[in-house]
Amino acid sequence: MDFTWSTEHRQIREMVATFADEEIAPRAEEIDATDEFPHDLIDEMSELGLLGMPFPIELGGAGLDYHAYALALEEISRASGAVGTIIAAHTSLAGNMLYEYADDDQQEEYLIPLNEGSEIGAFALSEPQAGSDVPAMETTAERDGDEYVLNGPKLWISNGSVADTIVTFAKTEPASGYRGISSFIVRADDPGFNVERTEDKLGDRGCPTAELAYKDVRIPVERRIGKEGAGFRQALETLNGGRITIAARGVGIAQASLDAALAYAQDREQFGQPIAEFQAIQHKLADMDTKVQAARLLTHRAADRKIRGAKFIKEAAQAKLFASEVSREVANEGIQIHGGYGYVKAFPVERFYRDAKLNEIYEGTSEVLRNTIASQLLD
Repeated sequence: MDFTWSTEHRQIREMVATFADEEIAPRAEEIDATDEFPHDLIDEMSELGLLGMPFPIELGGAGLDYHAYALALEEISRASGAVGTIIAAHTSLAGNMLYEYADDDQQEEYLIPLNEGSEIGAFALSEPQAGSDVPAMETTAERDGDEYVLNGPKLWISNGSVADTIVTFAKTEPASGYRGISSFIVRADDPGFNVERTEDKLGDRGCPTAELAYKDVRIPVERRIGKEGAGFRQALETLNGGRITIAARGVGIAQASLDAALAYAQDREQFGQPIAEFQAIQHKLADMDTKVQAARLLTHRAADRKIRGAKFIKEAAQAKLFASEVSREVANEGIQIHGGYGYVKAFPVERFYRDAKLNEIYEGTSEVLRNTIASQLLD
């Protein structure tokens, strides 16, 4: 892998970093405090082409590769982990499902508006009794002539309460386990579709996490994505790609924590000198930076394999696992370096810690990712 970024990659990163510093970061504290979806920021980001980055221009996207997408998402997440999740769920999950598996008509009607940013997407897979254990889902889709009738609950759905298009997974053959799962395009205005509530979360505030209910939701057969029974494979492959961007989110939060700790250590004086002059603090900063750099390299190693069409299941799992744990570890050290100031909301490091923890839970818990890596090693 070439470790030198192209001119385009550098320009994308600089453009997004500038926007993140000037527009997102000044709003991050407010977004976290109010827990309100930042519609205006998302509209601005759509004008910059940041809602369909890895998709072709002819489908309303920006035509960027996964390196550029990961670089951009890192910078966005450095400013706000919540905005990073909004973009990742919209693009890597909902958008990528439609790009990889929807037919031409479905892409024209549903993917292009997502890529252009006129609509928001969500990916409804998890349920109260089916998180890591996807085949345990209870939502069903029963064929009735030229329609499917969907019934069941969905939980932990990022963007779920603000999405226009919700990629939804349901059992078309309940007795067939994972082979009986199919995927569908559900619209927010479909009769019987309801947002039951949104969660009051520890972190990632501003990106709504919703509980959804499907009560006799009738959708035409034309809104099934691919063949019946293909949903489980589609979901796993989509989540595999999504792990690269969650790794990038982790790197961004870790970088923000390091930046804040470094600035504070150089400014804060104790015993007549900046605390950055104490070896204990220097060692913390050295370890933090080393972990961030390693997580970034793992992220782009996975992105490189995806771009080249090589198998990247293990690499994506390793990147997401390592970057997730690094983001939490580096954010924790950032608080420690700040001392008492790190524990109050006047300084952003406590938000970085709260946002970082989510990385170890969604789109594959760290425990599940270790299983995935081990299975790839033993295959």
